[in-house]
Amino acid sequence: MAAGAVLIALVAYLFPPSLARLKDQGRIIDGEDGTPIAYFPDATGEWKFATPAAAVNPLMLHMLVRIEDKRFWYNPGVDPVAILRATAQFAATGHVVSGASTLTMEVVRLLHPAPRTFEVKLREALQAISLTEHYSKNQILSMWLSLAPFGGSITGVTAASRLWFGVSPRSLDPAQVALLIALCRRPEALRPDLYPQAARRARNRILAQAAREGVINAATATQAEAEPVPRHWQTLPRQTPQLTIGLATNTRTTLNPALNAALARLAGNILTTMRPAESLAILIINAKTRMVRAAYLGDPGNLPRAGFIDLSQAIRSPGSALKPFLYGLAFAEGYAGPRTLLYDLPHDFSAYGPEDFTHSFMGTVSTATALRRSLNLPAVALLNRYGAARFWSALNSVGVPLALPHGAEPSLPVILGGDGLTMRQLGALYAGLATDGCVEPLHFIYGQKQVCARLLSADIADEVANILTRPLPGYLAKGIAWKTGTSAGNRDDWAIGFDRRHVVIVWTGQPDGGALPGAAAIGRAVPILASTFGLLKIYPRQVLPPAKPLSLVAVQQKTPLTMAYPPPHAVLADIGPIRLRVIGGVRPLTFLIDGVPLNSVPALRSAHFVPSGPGFYHLRVIDANGASVTEMLQVKAAESLPSQ
Repeated sequence: MAAGAVLIALVAYLFPPSLARLKDQGRIIDGEDGTPIAYFPDATGEWKFATPAAAVNPLMLHMLVRIEDKRFWYNPGVDPVAILRATAQFAATGHVVSGASTLTMEVVRLLHPAPRTFEVKLREALQAISLTEHYSKNQILSMWLSLAPFGGSITGVTAASRLWFGVSPRSLDPAQVALLIALCRRPEALRPDLYPQAARRARNRILAQAAREGVINAATATQAEAEPVPRHWQTLPRQTPQLTIGLATNTRTTLNPALNAALARLAGNILTTMRPAESLAILIINAKTRMVRAAYLGDPGNLPRAGFIDLSQAIRSPGSALKPFLYGLAFAEGYAGPRTLLYDLPHDFSAYGPEDFTHSFMGTVSTATALRRSLNLPAVALLNRYGAARFWSALNSVGVPLALPHGAEPSLPVILGGDGLTMRQLGALYAGLATDGCVEPLHFIYGQKQVCARLLSADIADEVANILTRPLPGYLAKGIAWKTGTSAGNRDDWAIGFDRRHVVIVWTGQPDGGALPGAAAIGRAVPILASTFGLLKIYPRQVLPPAKPLSLVAVQQKTPLTMAYPPPHAVLADIGPIRLRVIGGVRPLTFLIDGVPLNSVPALRSAHFVPSGPGFYHLRVIDANGASVTEMLQVKAAESLPSQ
């Protein structure tokens, strides 16, 4: 027996208790300022977080040691004085009057819970001595602060402070400290949510003892005794769970806690107006640093809305949202400039015949107008000249490879949404457009930095951004550039806006890719974009007035577009050119015969038409605002007409 005891003592001393239970912790994710924005329990569902002594109000440490283990700072892990006292009291009374356990022995017990037998207590005492030999007193105290039970699944002072009081361990007041010290003695019997009166009495006994020990004064104790005890757990924040759930503990994100919470409230309100299977995602990005300051990535926990999916990483169709980058690349090659005139007219590109969203055409328009109005025909014509494969390669070279249908090669539909990319990739492109034309992946972790790849020059990025800067519907502040994108069937509705500091990107749709009837991005995503900008201090873009036009520009006329010649139902002689003329409308004008543009001067309101022979011809004239007039012309051989 003696040899066995010696062996136990030797093993216990040489091999201190395993700290494995300390390593199994829940996770705390911080915002950009170090404020916690998300808490997650450990693998067993226990709320348990590492609590260093330095992170706790010194009052907690002082009161804990004075009441639970007066000689903690200099005893060897066990307290011989307390052991002798407890032995004498037991001998005199026949029952336990006071215990001899130290905080270090409690740490051993918390690390390795076991039945309370004599051998177990002996081993705990010896391992407490070993623990003191191997670790500092502050380290041992930190172990206790991290492992002590506080009722239910609450373990450690960090979890207890947050869940019982909604404060950090550093902010605990005397009443809260006293309740925690009482609670750790009998964590289930003194739970304040279940047994508030018992918890209050136990807390007040601790306060009275702390006053007798000189830890607090009598007035502080009296004031603390009057405070109520908590009756329920506080709710721990879990912001942007689709992002934070996969991060390691103590990760410092780029998210601004207050702005991120405000964005979540805004999105939650908007979702109440949407269809049950419809969702939305919003990113607010610092344009210069590419750090994401706030993110709403879907409705957490909502199964019909696939709330478990990080929608910022889902591949979706961008609709027309890539057009600004094609225009920028075309500007760089000299294919066009902001004031170059383009045709918005029906055209077939090798059996591909796109239409504008409105199913009408505007005729001759400036490049700037074509981009602002997101006209399809000019964009497809520009891509046809620039090259679809070349456009795909340009985006791929800056880290944004467009996803194409299996086995497909880049083709003209990519500029109208016949491809896919993620919200993060689209945000990275627009952050480049908002600054210097350089594209860099968005950052969610504080301190991350990656290489920026140039897509456009700073001057061209600014030129394209200037085109997109105009009043944002539903928002009074000026100086915001914005663009929309709508995929087929309204499966994806995008609105992206930026000022000098922020980029905001909004997506709405069904996570499963289902079609949604109703308004496109201008009616769905743009109002959300405007509301999101309402959360921010705006740094307006300053758009310089345009230089002297390099080509003809439209001038607004008050007179509506009207056919002046030929008159209605006219029969014309096939004897040479026919001068067609209109009045009113907004120049430049486009004259079409049977859908084919005539060679005309856009600044004029007239054009010449040479019939190919007798017959009927369909005349259509379109102004810069898309207004049009039509007339059916009948041309007969001169000799067949009655003589005058």
